[in-house]
Amino acid sequence: MARLARFAWAVLAYNVAVIVWGAYVRATGSGAGCGAHWPLCNSEIIPRTGRVATLIEFSHRLTSGAALAAVVFLLIWTWRACRPGHPARSGAGLSLFFMLTEAGVGAGLVLFQLVADNASFARAMFLAVHLVNTFTLLACLTATAWWLSGGQPLRLQGRRGRVWSLALLCLSVLTASTSGAIAALGDTLYPTASLTEGLWADLSMTSHVLIRLRVLHPALAVAAALALIASGRRLAAGQGGTAGRFARGLSALAMVQISLGLLNVILLAPIWLQLLHLLVADAVWISLILLSVTVLGEPNAVRSAATQAA
Repeated sequence: MARLARFAWAVLAYNVAVIVWGAYVRATGSGAGCGAHWPLCNSEIIPRTGRVATLIEFSHRLTSGAALAAVVFLLIWTWRACRPGHPARSGAGLSLFFMLTEAGVGAGLVLFQLVADNASFARAMFLAVHLVNTFTLLACLTATAWWLSGGQPLRLQGRRGRVWSLALLCLSVLTASTSGAIAALGDTLYPTASLTEGLWADLSMTSHVLIRLRVLHPALAVAAALALIASGRRLAAGQGGTAGRFARGLSALAMVQISLGLLNVILLAPIWLQLLHLLVADAVWISLILLSVTVLGEPNAVRSAATQAA
């Protein structure tokens, strides 16, 4: 079982890397590197062109395919190793479902040509859906790895207050992250030469809607960070050392994320900083999920309800 748990954590980490690489595809305008073709790349199984954009997009498809294969293997291994009723079985099944929907949304972006220089509102909405699906996938993978590591199954009955508090925290992080994805798209499509120029563009009624939406992200991000810091430790109170460590880690990551966001604005969103900002956003979300499954864990559950792998 220990090997399976380590594999589950590795699958989670690999998916985070694939997500960050996908952001690099967007930031470099390489989303149309394979044309309006999916799953083929420019009507070829293996592209023969040496264009940088094509290589970047095709590599993202390869890494995404490997992520799908890893989740399929995780599901098979989990179902073989865990007895019926073990929460990791449900987590692995949901992980595969949202991995498939992730592939579907990614295919839609390509087939509808919502990539490269496309500045339509439809692209922004697709990106929002893409991010919510991505974070849901990460939540399922995180919970699966936690349960395979001996984490307790959820008990929601009689914990309405905690459930609602955690749900609102998750919603605030999703809202801030979605606005961040749209802001990053605006930064990519409409780069500015100076901070002053960018601020005037954000406030101008004649600017493109993607530029004017950028101003929402800092406010939503700060509100989400303050909510995480204020509520995390309160929710972890009385839950033991593990929940407290997750709460402290979540607070620290929230503060780091706000600092990176401010630096992102000052430096006019260089690609490397966009990727780091996204990486920490993923870490914040994973930490929040770990806090949630710990706080809502069944107090009297047996720590390991799985059988040994054959």
